[in-house]
Amino acid sequence: MTIREASAKWQGTLKEGSGRVRLGSGVFEGAYSFPSRFENGPGTNPEELIAAAHAGCFSMALSAILGTAQHIPTSISTVAKVHLGATAAGPTITHIELETQAEIPGLAPDEFQNLAERAKTTCLVSRALAGVASITLKAELIATTAQ
Repeated sequence: MTIREASAKWQGTLKEGSGRVRLGSGVFEGAYSFPSRFENGPGTNPEELIAAAHAGCFSMALSAILGTAQHIPTSISTVAKVHLGATAAGPTITHIELETQAEIPGLAPDEFQNLAERAKTTCLVSRALAGVASITLKAELIATTAQ
């Protein structure tokens, strides 16, 4: 199977230090820091990168499941919101919200909901994040006409 990689370099203390993350492909490199992770400072953070991975993975999983069911999507747009909260163990990803909108000609809304739920549970990133207490899905089918 394929191996993907990314790297991070950190310098300094937790609160005053800073770092950079870089995707192995080189298509993204960005700064991160305590303020960008635990406050609203500039830069990225690991949770934002997890959100990007989850949104991309879910969209692809939904497309694959739709294709297997003979429904070809015109478009799928997904936002993943990763909630970072405090627990007894320390800072923890406590919840992930997936919000997707899909345009799929001829698909009934109830079938779309079932297929979207299947994509949520079978997406590789969802399975990798199985330790997160709650992953919810809001799936909206747009511009459709049922057959």
